[in-house]
Amino acid sequence: MCNRYTAPSGIDIERQWHIGGRNPLPVWAPAQFPRSQGPFIRRARHDAGFSRELAVGQWGLIPWFAKAARLPYATNNARSEDIARTASFKQPWARGQRCIIPALDFDEPNWESGRNVWWRFRRANAALWGLAGLWNTWTDKATGECHESYTMLTLNADAHPLMSRMHKPDPKLGADAQDKRSVIAIEADEVDRWLAGTNAEAVALLKLSPVAVFAAGPVEPS
Repeated sequence: MCNRYTAPSGIDIERQWHIGGRNPLPVWAPAQFPRSQGPFIRRARHDAGFSRELAVGQWGLIPWFAKAARLPYATNNARSEDIARTASFKQPWARGQRCIIPALDFDEPNWESGRNVWWRFRRANAALWGLAGLWNTWTDKATGECHESYTMLTLNADAHPLMSRMHKPDPKLGADAQDKRSVIAIEADEVDRWLAGTNAEAVALLKLSPVAVFAAGPVEPS
């Protein structure tokens, strides 16, 4: 799972994903935590053909059945193996409401020393991460206010040479049964298929990146 990452600037997002800058960009904080307001890229809702649009919403998907925008449980991560049947995520998945979450880097806890040491993950080629996500628009029935939100998909990483080293291990479970989780990168040539393809095409993109893609190591003290 991922609970903190760095959102790039709007200019850097436009440069990498060619969103276009017809309208002024909203402002978001670089440091992203659950329930922060962050940017995400989706298929444009009002384009009969296909184009990409940049949206800003809460990192923590608000499902259709929510009573309030602030939920009492966490929805910033979604297990990709379960999205077709998990109540909070199955409707956006069925509707093809997939998105790309731009990230300069993301952090994960490493417990190999016996204590939590945060590691930071960038791309070895210095490009931005485009992480797989789902989005939803929820309307407050009391006020009529619309809230955009998104969640970050994760995948089991027990067999991954790098990502399996993250998170605190459960001593009661074997190395292949820890259910360590990793975010999922959508590469540049896969973006349109992720945003506009069928669910079957999207499932084929749910895979972990090779170790060579990562530039990772302990976070330097500030």
